[in-house]
Amino acid sequence: MKRFVLTLALLFSALQAQAADPAPAYPPHTIPNTLLRALPKNADGRTYQLHIHLPASFAKEPKRRYPVLYVTDGYWDFATIVSSYNNLAYDKVVPEFITVGLGYAGDNLDYGAMRNWELLPIRQNPLATTTGNADKFIASLEKDIFPLLEREYRADPAQRFLAGSSLGGLFTLHAMYTKPQLFQGYIAASPAIVVGGDWIIGQAKAYAASGKPIKARLYVTGAEAEWPAFLAGIKRYQALLPELKHPELVWQNRTIDGERHAGTKAESYTRGMRFVFEPLAPETGKSKD
Repeated sequence: MKRFVLTLALLFSALQAQAADPAPAYPPHTIPNTLLRALPKNADGRTYQLHIHLPASFAKEPKRRYPVLYVTDGYWDFATIVSSYNNLAYDKVVPEFITVGLGYAGDNLDYGAMRNWELLPIRQNPLATTTGNADKFIASLEKDIFPLLEREYRADPAQRFLAGSSLGGLFTLHAMYTKPQLFQGYIAASPAIVVGGDWIIGQAKAYAASGKPIKARLYVTGAEAEWPAFLAGIKRYQALLPELKHPELVWQNRTIDGERHAGTKAESYTRGMRFVFEPLAPETGKSKD
């Protein structure tokens, strides 16, 4: 009996020791060649964080400058862009370039609410100061973010590109019509054309009436299975592009079959990168898309 009790005690002790042992700590998965830069609070009280991916040759070629693709909603879309970029760069259908995801510093943030401040070009109502600050965001890009990338990461100021989805796509089009000299290419994935009753279409028509050129490449997509009214707005803008006849703008439209609003991002960005970077690609003479 004593031996049985002793055996039970030893077994219980062993089980306690096993339970006390911490689970093995495995390193988190990280995306190679990436870093985060939290910026100081700017004049508008916004604290931005940059998700930065550097090309494979960055450390080996210290005198080389690189094109940059800036993408809105970096907390969501940065990883999608980078994974597609690595495949396209391997195939040499895009040049090596830096990717910068635009986001916010801090934890447990409400991205859905915060992005309305930057990405909406108009206020949702006249008193809503939490929306409609896209022009201030563009100014912050010019004053704070571009100089940082061009000073510390050898970004080429003559080769900037912009991408965004949904409200980010709307912001991308707004930036093109507001400051067309800032970027050389634009990817508007499922842009929120319907905001403000097709407000951006009015901006496009006004810009076209000026006769000013847009020296850039533009790729616009919609998702076949997204909300019908939302897709209808995108199609209205896509159908208008041939009529606008923006001098020097090279554009392409596409509807991503079978996808809904968020599911369209991967294909939209992949095909969009191929299109806007086509003139700089090492081996592709013509996009097959």
